[in-house]
Amino acid sequence: MESNKKYTIRLQNIVVYGFHGVHQEEKTLGQRFEIDLEYMLKDPPDPWVDEENTTISYVNAHKIVSRVSSEQSFNLIETLGNRIIEEMRHRYPLEMILVRIRKPSVPIQGILDHVEVEIVWDSRKN
Repeated sequence: MESNKKYTIRLQNIVVYGFHGVHQEEKTLGQRFEIDLEYMLKDPPDPWVDEENTTISYVNAHKIVSRVSSEQSFNLIETLGNRIIEEMRHRYPLEMILVRIRKPSVPIQGILDHVEVEIVWDSRKN
């Protein structure tokens, strides 16, 4: 039976060092990226059971973000975000997942805090 309750888990501002970008300097020197991860469990138990196996460990989710960010270089942070979503979906039953990636050091002429990309996968909208 599907639960009426929804549980959202958020990891805010995961900081990773990566070699993502289209410019050679970005691929050679690397830079800091800030990543938010948000996900909803698919069919959580109702009533809730106070056991780790009833949820998706945020420790494991953090490991996935860190590993995907460091194992490969991407030209676009959009691609990095999609890879994180693919990896999470492959491993866990999710209803929704959101990845937000901030790139503080943007190689453009101008003043700004960061560039940010948000990617959302939501099974409820398919």
